[in-house]
Amino acid sequence: MNSISVRALLVRGMLAGLVAGVLALLVAYFLGESRVDAAIALEESHSHHHDGGEELVSRTMQSTAGLATGVLVFGVAIGGIAALVFCYALGRIGRFGPRATAALIAGAALLTVYVVPFLKYPANPPAVGNPDTIGRRTALFFLMVALSVLLAVAAVMLGRRLAPRLGNWNATIAASAGYVVVIGLAYAFLPSFNEVGKDFPATLLWEFRLSTLAVQATLWVTFGLVFGHLTERLLAPGTGTVAAGNSGTGRAATAAG
Repeated sequence: MNSISVRALLVRGMLAGLVAGVLALLVAYFLGESRVDAAIALEESHSHHHDGGEELVSRTMQSTAGLATGVLVFGVAIGGIAALVFCYALGRIGRFGPRATAALIAGAALLTVYVVPFLKYPANPPAVGNPDTIGRRTALFFLMVALSVLLAVAAVMLGRRLAPRLGNWNATIAASAGYVVVIGLAYAFLPSFNEVGKDFPATLLWEFRLSTLAVQATLWVTFGLVFGHLTERLLAPGTGTVAAGNSGTGRAATAAG
């Protein structure tokens, strides 16, 4: 990878992140915002006091411009970071082409950055959670993210070291098993929080958490597909044309014969 290739891949990663962010924004708006509104309405119906103060940011602004800014900026940022990871990983994690490498990175990011921490500290809608513990819960969630990512990197390094002795398949199984065991220990020893009120609808909580998972899945799947396509065109240009040309030559030779 020279500096020109890295720069080109970084731009394509950010562009793919932007496209992924647009689709994730649509999912968040049409699938998630209705659950947020329902949770806010439930919270207000159970509130026995009102401070009478004016909102600094209206709910309409939060659910439109605020949501769009957050999701799109996040999409561009993770696109750039994933592109840099791609530059390092291409050719170092197996004999995968650009498209397959992009898909693997996107899938690994979805798993390690969101799914694994989510299973320990799932997202909560408004009206759920103790305000006094929000700082601690947030810190533990990001600790879980960092731990998951670092352990995933360690598992990849371990798999590469074991591959010459065990073979690629057995080394991958062993490294993955090690990752699962250590994550399981983290699940067991890190504190948990059960702050869902008894009167909060279980269906609404479940739908809210599923919607947050759908947003992340849409973001990373779209990024993997779009970035894989862009990197394939950059790093392996003319692959489809060559294949089509070879096929056409073969048909012409058959017809001539």
